[in-house]
Formats: sequence, C-alpha cells, structure tokens
Amino acid sequence: MINKDVINVACAIIFKHDKILVAQRSEKMKLPLKWEFPGGKVGDNESAEECIHRELIEELNITISIKKSANSYVHDYGNFKINLIPFIAEYLSGDMILTEHKNAQWLSLSELSTLDWAPADLPILHDLINSPNA
Repeated sequence: MINKDVINVACAIIFKHDKILVAQRSEKMKLPLKWEFPGGKVGDNESAEECIHRELIEELNITISIKKSANSYVHDYGNFKINLIPFIAEYLSGDMILTEHKNAQWLSLSELSTLDWAPADLPILHDLINSPNA
C-alpha cells in the first residue's frame, strides 16, 4: 500500500557469514553520522525489492540475495514520515565503495546495539536482536 504522505524506504539487513552490514550516514545527509541498515527511497514505478538492489549497487557497489522480508515500520520525524521496509539478505559480491556514507562495517549481532542508530531503524534493530533465529 503506497501512502503519498509517507516516504517508502527499503533497507537491507545483510549477512556475510556471522556479520551484519551497517552504514553510517555522512555529515551531508539528513540525520548526520547516525547508523542505519543500508538502503534508500523507493522510486516511482519501482518495487521495494528493485529499490534495495539498485540502492546497494549505487551507494555501496555490492550485490545481495534477498532471503525474506521483515516487518516494516512507519516513523514520524516531525517534518516527514518514512515507512521503512526491511529485507533479510545475504551478501553476494562486490568490493565495497562508499559513495554516500561516511563509514560501513560488518558487525556481530551483539555489537549492533553499541551504535548511535537513526530512530527509524530502531524497531528493526529490536526485532533483529530479539528474533529467535538471530
């Protein structure tokens, strides 16, 4: 369901062995230096799945395999709302090149809670940490 008042954003929880990819927003982006699961805005006439593949190639130069979708959440930042649509994915290929982010790291599940997260990503992080399959 597309809501014009809400910005649809796809993100990926990308696994590589036992590590998860996280990205730090640059100083030039909204929410500077906050950590997030990588992704971006879903374009017109684009599915969330198409978006996540495109964004990861454009922003990080990596390809993934989507394993399943996860619970999405709407977050109200005050002057805009986003519907964050997460996918559980596996890293396939690509040497990481950061085109928009300041930093990216592969971290263990236990290390994720030490970061300063973008507020919209927090419910997804909570689901991931509390998942019986984590």
